[in-house]
Amino acid sequence: MARDYYDVLGVSRTADKAEIKSAFRKLAREYHPDVSKHADAEAKFKEINEAYEVLSDDDKRARYDRFGHAGVSGAAGQGGYGAGGVGFSGFEEIFEEFFTAFGGARQQQRRRGPRPGSDRRADVTITFEESVFGTQKDIEFERQEICETCGGSGAAPGSTPIKCVQCAGTGEVRQVQQTILGSMVQVTTCPRCNGRGETVATPCQTCKGGGRLRRKTALTVDIPAGVREGLQIQVRGEGDMGEKDAPQGNLYVVVHVQEHEYFKRKDSDIILEISINVAQAALGDKIQVPTVDGDVELIVPNGTQTGKVFRLRGKGIPRLRSDGTNSGRGDQLVYVHVEIPQKLSEEQVQLFEKLAATMGTGVQTQRNGKGFFDRVREMFAGEGG
Repeated sequence: MARDYYDVLGVSRTADKAEIKSAFRKLAREYHPDVSKHADAEAKFKEINEAYEVLSDDDKRARYDRFGHAGVSGAAGQGGYGAGGVGFSGFEEIFEEFFTAFGGARQQQRRRGPRPGSDRRADVTITFEESVFGTQKDIEFERQEICETCGGSGAAPGSTPIKCVQCAGTGEVRQVQQTILGSMVQVTTCPRCNGRGETVATPCQTCKGGGRLRRKTALTVDIPAGVREGLQIQVRGEGDMGEKDAPQGNLYVVVHVQEHEYFKRKDSDIILEISINVAQAALGDKIQVPTVDGDVELIVPNGTQTGKVFRLRGKGIPRLRSDGTNSGRGDQLVYVHVEIPQKLSEEQVQLFEKLAATMGTGVQTQRNGKGFFDRVREMFAGEGG
């Protein structure tokens, strides 16, 4: 049985909002799982939070006073511990100062020592065929490189950086902040030296004390077979130079694939639509079909209908693994459309009239199921770049 919410908070049924909030603050400080040493702190805090959620809301409290737990069933406890719901927001409001000092400091605190270089991005555009077979591309991009004048120290030649007087060379400053849970120490990056632990008295004139300069550089990048639109290729150690003795950032090359004149991509398969005339469809034919490997012969059987799909095994796109290697190729799917002529010669009209006389004029209804347009929609569902 759930405990009475008034008993949980230790207040009377006539308690006003100020009394309820005060009781909740006191109990929340005692039982919050992050600071409490009680074995059942999490369960207790959830119960306290649930009670406060109901009794601090006029409408929920009125229903609870009239019907008990049944009146607020489903309305209370939806937040719970860590859920971020209505009840938990009450806790966040009260402990906002605590989390600003504790959690905020954790986010602002940086790793001591020289800062590594930032990552860079470059974009490259390739053809459809290059995305299938892979290629190499020369790209140009800008990045931060070590200043040759000062060797990255930021100090003018003949001078050296000195220890920061504000942080005593630690790169961090500590500030004591009073919260409802007591004194909390907040650690942040030193604003004077920006975390470096040292400052430059006489800046290098070339880099203005920054130790690095933005320069354009060129690089040849391997594009693996099977890449698709938007794929990012990581080139380690080709981003911005870090501070002295710190690692260099990475370069991320974003691949863009040009649209092909008639090929489309769906996962690892290549889609091709072709049109044949009614004679080819009725009598069958041998036709040449383009693929990324060159033209191949395709046998169209007699009686071929619009929407017929032919599969050319292994004529698709290499399946690219996460490590950059391939695991076989997909297929090429050839979708057939039977084209009805809009203009006929006199001889063709006579031939069709003779054909029509042998075939009758009856209409055949189609059973329910997937029609041509349904298959076309499925073909392009989830189509890749």
